[in-house]
Amino acid sequence: MKTREENRIDALDALQRSMFDLIKGLPFKGRLAQGLLMALQAVLSASLAYGIGLALHTEQAFWAAITAIAVTQNSYSDTMHLSRDQFIGAIAGGLVGFAGAMLGGGPGATNAWPHFTHAWLHFAVYMASVAIVIAGCWCFNMGSAARLGAITTTIVLLVPASGPAWNIALVRFAEVTLGTVCALAVCWVTERIEQRRTTAS
Repeated sequence: MKTREENRIDALDALQRSMFDLIKGLPFKGRLAQGLLMALQAVLSASLAYGIGLALHTEQAFWAAITAIAVTQNSYSDTMHLSRDQFIGAIAGGLVGFAGAMLGGGPGATNAWPHFTHAWLHFAVYMASVAIVIAGCWCFNMGSAARLGAITTTIVLLVPASGPAWNIALVRFAEVTLGTVCALAVCWVTERIEQRRTTAS
């Protein structure tokens, strides 16, 4: 029997599919308008996130831009729902990624093992970390955040970076959070502008 959270997720998925079907049924002009609005939101969100990331001297500000694009949806409520999952996933992925990096799985890890052995150890720690994040999210009834947590773990453990493991995980989490916040802000503003324009007309 499905839990209330699973029923809610199924209902939201069904609503999203209906919305996409409705958009597909629009004439070309309507689809173009929706596409341009989505493009504008994604570009503004990514640009804002990347610009702030550069200003704050984060190591790889492009992760903030990628996250902003990934969570941008047609409406503010959809963006907020996906952003919540992204935030939970980033926390879980960052924590497990940090633990994995401490075990020798991180990109900046130094190890006395021979290179070949260290490469296999790194890969084994990475696979175990991704599995732990996904299974852990499902155990805590947050299956919708599992994929995003696994992506964050992958970023922490596989993307080359220098510095201590805790710093890599913290910076990656900050970059993902920055992208999420920027996407939410842009979608909120554009939705308010669209509502005012609709009311005025």
